[in-house]
Amino acid sequence: MSEKKAPSVWQGFKAFLMRGNVVDLAVAVVIGAAFTGIVNSVVKGVISPVVGALGTKSLDNYSSCIKDPCTGTGDTAEGVRIMWGSVLGSALNFVITAAVVYFLMVLPMAKYLARLEARRKAKEGTQEIIEVTELEVLKEIRDTLLAQQGQSQRPGQDRGDTWPPNQR
Repeated sequence: MSEKKAPSVWQGFKAFLMRGNVVDLAVAVVIGAAFTGIVNSVVKGVISPVVGALGTKSLDNYSSCIKDPCTGTGDTAEGVRIMWGSVLGSALNFVITAAVVYFLMVLPMAKYLARLEARRKAKEGTQEIIEVTELEVLKEIRDTLLAQQGQSQRPGQDRGDTWPPNQR
């Protein structure tokens, strides 16, 4: 009896890497990393100056003091602070990233795929119309042949009868 060899570790790893979803995920991570730089520059160059016009340039400086005395910054800070400005900055960064991804990538791709689907359905509809038309033509040909055959038959003989009446 012949036994099947188990795939080697290398072959299994190669099969894992060649799956489409792994490659797609790797591309998405690389694109996402590059896209993060763009979003960070938009936040730093556009959003932060707008926020800076209203208050401080950096949202990281906004905080609330829970336990006095709240003096100093960084390692020399005293008291207990909630750094809600950094949380707000991260939330804004996330919302901007999500909005840009949605409006510049997801929405146009969804519209493109919808147009492709509409074209495919229209093409299928055209093929169905053509098939129905061909079917109608074939029915007309059949009816014409039956009518011609009926005129050439003897009176009293049913259409489709191939046996003479006395041999039934």
